[in-house]
Amino acid sequence: MVFMRRRYNPNNLAYLENYVLSQVKENEYDLEANLAVLKLYQFNPNTFKTNIAVNILVKALTSMPNADFILCKCLIDPSYLESDEKIKKIAHIHKLLETCQFKEFWDEVQSNVAIFDSVNGFYDAIRKYICYVVSITYQRIERSSLREMFDLNDDKLNEWMQNYGWKAVDNDLVFVANQEEMIKTKNITEKIDFEIGLLYTYWAPLGFVLAVTVIREAVDDILRYKRDKAVNSQLYQILTPNGPLVIPSSKITVGNLIVVEKDQRVPADMIFLKTTEKNGACFIRTDQLDGETDWKLRRAVSATQELDSIEELFKREACVNAEEPRRDIHSFAGKFTLNTEEVSLSIQNTLWANTVIASGTAIGVVIYTGAETRSVMNNLDPRSKVCLVDIEVNEITKVLFAAVVVLATAMICLKGFNGPWFRYWFRFLLLFSYIIPISLRVNLEMGRVAYSYMIQRDIEIPGTVVRTTTIPEDLGRISYLLTDKTGTLTRNEMIFKRIHLGKVSYSPENFDDISAILRAAYSSQNQTQHSATHRRQDSSASTISNASEKRWHSKHMRMDSYEIDRDTIYRVHSAVTALALCHNVTPSYDDSDPYNPNQNSNDHMNSSLTSMTANPSVAIPLIPRGIVYQASSPDEVALVQWTERIGLALVYRDLNSMKLRNPLGHIMSFEILQIFPFASETKRMGIIVRDTSTNEIIFLLKGADVVMSQIIQYSDWLQEQCDNMARSGLRTLVVARKYLTEEQYNDFNQRYKQATLCIHDRDAKTSAAVAFLEKDMELLCLTGVEDRLQEGVTITLKGLQDAGIKIWMLTGDKLETAQSIANSSQLVKKMQEMYVFKSIKNRTEAHLELNNFRRKNDCPLIIRGEDLELCLKFYPKEFMEIACQCPAVVCCRCSPTQKAEVVKLIQNYTKKRACAVGDGGNDVSMIQTAAVGLGIVGKEGQQASLAADFSITQFSYIYRLILLHGRYSYKRSATLSQFIIHRGLIISTLQAIFSSIFYFASVPLYPSLLMVGYATIYTMFPVFSLVLDKDVSPRLVMRYPELYKLMKGRSLTYKTFFIWVLISIYQGGVIMYGAMLLFNDELIHVVAITFTAVILTELLMLALTIYGETINKRNEDVSA
Repeated sequence: MVFMRRRYNPNNLAYLENYVLSQVKENEYDLEANLAVLKLYQFNPNTFKTNIAVNILVKALTSMPNADFILCKCLIDPSYLESDEKIKKIAHIHKLLETCQFKEFWDEVQSNVAIFDSVNGFYDAIRKYICYVVSITYQRIERSSLREMFDLNDDKLNEWMQNYGWKAVDNDLVFVANQEEMIKTKNITEKIDFEIGLLYTYWAPLGFVLAVTVIREAVDDILRYKRDKAVNSQLYQILTPNGPLVIPSSKITVGNLIVVEKDQRVPADMIFLKTTEKNGACFIRTDQLDGETDWKLRRAVSATQELDSIEELFKREACVNAEEPRRDIHSFAGKFTLNTEEVSLSIQNTLWANTVIASGTAIGVVIYTGAETRSVMNNLDPRSKVCLVDIEVNEITKVLFAAVVVLATAMICLKGFNGPWFRYWFRFLLLFSYIIPISLRVNLEMGRVAYSYMIQRDIEIPGTVVRTTTIPEDLGRISYLLTDKTGTLTRNEMIFKRIHLGKVSYSPENFDDISAILRAAYSSQNQTQHSATHRRQDSSASTISNASEKRWHSKHMRMDSYEIDRDTIYRVHSAVTALALCHNVTPSYDDSDPYNPNQNSNDHMNSSLTSMTANPSVAIPLIPRGIVYQASSPDEVALVQWTERIGLALVYRDLNSMKLRNPLGHIMSFEILQIFPFASETKRMGIIVRDTSTNEIIFLLKGADVVMSQIIQYSDWLQEQCDNMARSGLRTLVVARKYLTEEQYNDFNQRYKQATLCIHDRDAKTSAAVAFLEKDMELLCLTGVEDRLQEGVTITLKGLQDAGIKIWMLTGDKLETAQSIANSSQLVKKMQEMYVFKSIKNRTEAHLELNNFRRKNDCPLIIRGEDLELCLKFYPKEFMEIACQCPAVVCCRCSPTQKAEVVKLIQNYTKKRACAVGDGGNDVSMIQTAAVGLGIVGKEGQQASLAADFSITQFSYIYRLILLHGRYSYKRSATLSQFIIHRGLIISTLQAIFSSIFYFASVPLYPSLLMVGYATIYTMFPVFSLVLDKDVSPRLVMRYPELYKLMKGRSLTYKTFFIWVLISIYQGGVIMYGAMLLFNDELIHVVAITFTAVILTELLMLALTIYGETINKRNEDVSA
């Protein structure tokens, strides 16, 4: 570079620039001088002058068909080629000339005439180039075409034709004389082909790899096409002013009225207008949309449900205002207008595409189709997860490619740079190209298919599904396991364990007492119910509350063989009634059940229920019932099942009412006024009901203690008891109540209705309206529900830890609950001290607490979600550095986003493989972020299972999946990769030695057909048998998890790679030199001798590898 700078002295630049201008004026051309100017501009960018560069490029155009213009263009900074308009224009003109678009060329020249007029001789030079192109292209041409090419009139064109000896016939046709027709000297040189042997032996392996990939993709596309065609061909009935029509789903458009029968798929996103169900609602199945198996209740728009026939809509003005299409399947805001009546639309009025009608027949109007439907918008592109073995193989392949180049260059250096050496170099590249393992990719893919098949066929882990077949080896490389708690470590089978009422607490052994208290309460209530009803109808909310308490006016009450405080009776009655009412549970019945609302006797049953409500003394027989509770939350089902067990049963529910059966068999009716569903943001659920017997309006609310403590009246026992239950591993819920007057409810209802009619910011406005009621509520009780550990969790966690896998538990539960589960599951050993990360509020506190934790980083850590967020915000690297050294970590109160962020940080910080395990929709982001995602089919549905790479049915299966199948898959793929790499190295070693012996001749040692057979028939199937190899018996792998830790990541490294390289060089040398020495008199047979020796060596090594591992396995089994 220093030499070049001296050669191109910038002091000469001004002289050279003047010389360029002189060439422009004097019609001269000096390419070397012009290139020198551009080179100086390269070395001194600040001296660049656009007008000089433009003139140089224009002069280069005059030298066409020579490549001067390309040379000049390459010396100009690319930034000027992109930004400077003049230079861009000239480059475009050159392209037009080069592609013989002469008419367009002259048009561009005319639009930039100032640039070209200043260059003397430019037009003549260009027309000479055109003459050259015409003379080598045409024998005859029409005059009109020539006129257009030359951009000349007839007189000027005739002059050019005369100069070049072209003759015109009848002034229409011109015969072109070729000026190049002369005898030329012909240089005859030696032809050295790049091709060595049969051409297909080089492209066939690569073509096979590509063909396998293309065929696999084509099969997937064909199957996808068939599925799409089957779905799009399904027939649906649409309603029109002229009567019903039947059309395929692909023809459905926005605004169509669609009739969807029971068990039929919903074809598009619709607003639910009418149903055949008398209660104006129907159930839908959403498992194909969100993975949840519970049925969802959907409500028809009230204004259209009341119509006698949906065809009446065609006689009225109806309009749907809907929000823009978006992905969120759990919310919707819209407005339905019928004539002048406006009705709010919410998620309860929608039928999303790909859901299934589970009851009745539904009629809806289409609002979104195709790519705008919720289901399509939630179909994310397939996640591309790359196996760590693939990454390592790619790195080794780069080394092998470099080895090919170095080896070819070394052979040329030893041969000498004589003659066409670069051709010899390319020939050596082809000869040594067998070093690059092209077929390895196909072998690994076939191996993974086999691994996946073996995993799914393992009877020890039934129900396991492999959804991502590209990463089974990563199961053998796991360093961190991040698991959810509820439904993953636990069964998600909720059992009601405790209820605390402030003064008294009840556990399972005392639940019979609650039943007795309820019976006594309702017996006493029967005696005063009629008079109490008349007193309450016109009273205020406070009067209602006082009147309710007056039911228990005496200090004590006789109950069976003992007396009980009437205040306790009041509290028990209030708490149990609230639990029986405050939920989203719907009972369903067997067909033979008399309470089944779908039976023909439904009208009779409703009348019976009404009569019994009017006359509470009438009891119904307590007959066995096949009742099933449908709800999205197992907690709510557990609460309702508990109230049924102690005597207060939910027997009927529709959109507008609920019916309870009390311990005496009487039916109590409640009108549902409003429901506020549970949301993860609010962490609570509420309902407003009216007791039809007393006309009381009751607002009931239940939720997490962190939010409910701000809503209820002050309680001196709530926090203490909540912590006690959490320490026992129970999930807690706080239940509260508030009586409303008619005026209070009407005022709220007006506010709430206005908020629901808003399309924008509806959630915020409705929340503000509900917050108006959520003040000074009466605390009724605190409940505790137990979620038991899954079978084998303790043994599984211990085995994974012994295998060197660090386990993190990420949960949304309270700190005390998470701590209890960590202890009971043995995630934290009994003798280990757990470090509880103190609550922090700012950067300084985070820094101090991290320093404190650093001194105890050998202890398990438990941290809250809000504290974790601050640590990751201010000190992510420091926190991960300390946390990753802990034997176990528990993160409680974690949001789904935080779970995914933790997984991402672990993988980025440690550069190791992390596995995430979950069972619910809130675990999907964590599962998809992890290198390996495991989904458990659980009570919360199949959303996590469908999003995961591997789906299992219980947590304990992870032990066998990771330690056995993961270890086997990694070990097999690593050995397979090494053998295939060795196969190419040994054959290239033989070729290198052969070429060296015969004066570095680039002649192939083996014929092409032998090389094809070497990579396929002779070695592929034997080597592929490694896919079925087991180095250790499954029994020992399961017994000694430490084997996983010893092997993890050590079977395919640069160390093992270079060992195999040395083995290949050694074996190749022995085979070639041994053949030359032992068969010196039969060198003509060296090809057959060495090729046979190579095949036998490969098979013998393979046999020794498998046999040696089999012997070791037998010895281990005997010793075990």
